[in-house]
Amino acid sequence: MTSAPDVAVSPAGTADTCPYGHAAPSPVPGAGRQDPPGPLDPFDEGPDLLAGGLDLFDEGFVRDPYPWLDRLRSEAPVHRDPATGLWLVSRYEDIRRVLLDPVAFRPDNAQQAITPLGVPALRLLARAGFRLGPALADNATDSHPGLRRVVTRFFNARRVAAAVPVTGRIADELLTTVRTELDTTGHSDLFRSYAHTLPCRVMMELLGIQGLDAATLARWSDASLELFWGRPSPDRQLELAALVAEFHEWLTRLVGDRTAPADSFVGALTRHRLPDGKPTDPRTAVSACFFVFIAGQSTTGQLISTVLRRALAEPGVWRQSAHEEGAAEKWVEEVLRREPPVTSWRRVTAHPLELGGVELPAGAELLLMLMGSGSDPGVFGDAGQMLPGRANSRHHLAFGLGRHRCPGASLARTEAAVALRTAARRLPALRLSPDAAQAPTLGLLSFRAPLRVPVEEPRRTS
Repeated sequence: MTSAPDVAVSPAGTADTCPYGHAAPSPVPGAGRQDPPGPLDPFDEGPDLLAGGLDLFDEGFVRDPYPWLDRLRSEAPVHRDPATGLWLVSRYEDIRRVLLDPVAFRPDNAQQAITPLGVPALRLLARAGFRLGPALADNATDSHPGLRRVVTRFFNARRVAAAVPVTGRIADELLTTVRTELDTTGHSDLFRSYAHTLPCRVMMELLGIQGLDAATLARWSDASLELFWGRPSPDRQLELAALVAEFHEWLTRLVGDRTAPADSFVGALTRHRLPDGKPTDPRTAVSACFFVFIAGQSTTGQLISTVLRRALAEPGVWRQSAHEEGAAEKWVEEVLRREPPVTSWRRVTAHPLELGGVELPAGAELLLMLMGSGSDPGVFGDAGQMLPGRANSRHHLAFGLGRHRCPGASLARTEAAVALRTAARRLPALRLSPDAAQAPTLGLLSFRAPLRVPVEEPRRTS
């Protein structure tokens, strides 16, 4: 990686702020942006609309990407975005083909920064020794299968089952704070007080990570996402790079501690033998931890935030999640199909080939629109409707597919379902606050989720 994502980090625990530093959106389209154009209408009939009107970072696209995704899928299923240089792939079958063929479509660019870092930020990272090598999501070498097996063992069925009571216990603790906030002020934020913290604490407990405050790990993770998948200004790059440097230095110390128990995640990773028979080198171990720690908490927190927000907005879902067996799990699956936190992923062509009727050269960088694939009407009937329990609910591509499918998929599903069910049972009268529609949305290249879930309860009458 040489650059970073679009997530701003603010001091943890600040009331009515999000840990990514996003404020509520301005009522004026495009206000506060450094680049002038506001959101454009995807149904404008201008001939060069897709060539010049689509902005993957624009607030209009972030808040409602579906019209754009529908038009891409029907009119330009393999479309080159001039702003990023990426080929946007939006049809389900094309994305599936790419994910299942890692030889023709290599993962080398999966974690590269979308916005090049300036020299000051690069110098700051260099002083910290920041240099990640291929380990998991971006690894096409023969070391990948073994490293993946190490990670997968820590997210197997037995460990996922063991995570249920852990998640429930931590959820109850966090919801006690939410309950206090509601009783004291009449409102709370389920993202800040609950969704953002829960998966971080669960992951640290499951993987045996000690001696670090969960809020610190969450800040590091959020900063990493913004630095490598966002569009930060040069000044913002420096702020983020400082946090990423701290994260990398901590990971380096963590994997360098050879006293870690062999049955712990870090211990198993550092004792793993690579194909050449040598133990995992520190750079590879740090790279694997960097990916797992971010995926295990930031993206899961984004999923929980979306699940809660959509459940509160859909009539009957909150009550059903509390009282009906399997209702929370079905809702999570439908959110993953329609509104996954990981909205896209990248690949690069190994040689010239055809995809979706378009001839691509070797080295063409692809952006697989995972979010759009879940609404492909050729695969999902009534794709724009939330229909929990649909027959092919698990056919979505939210966790990828094939060799690089997310190893923590089962754990993420489980945590999100437990988070929803526990909150619905503990806070049955909860509802979204009137200002929920104006809450900010995380809009990185590959990550999207509500950054606030403002809630309240009806006033009790005596």
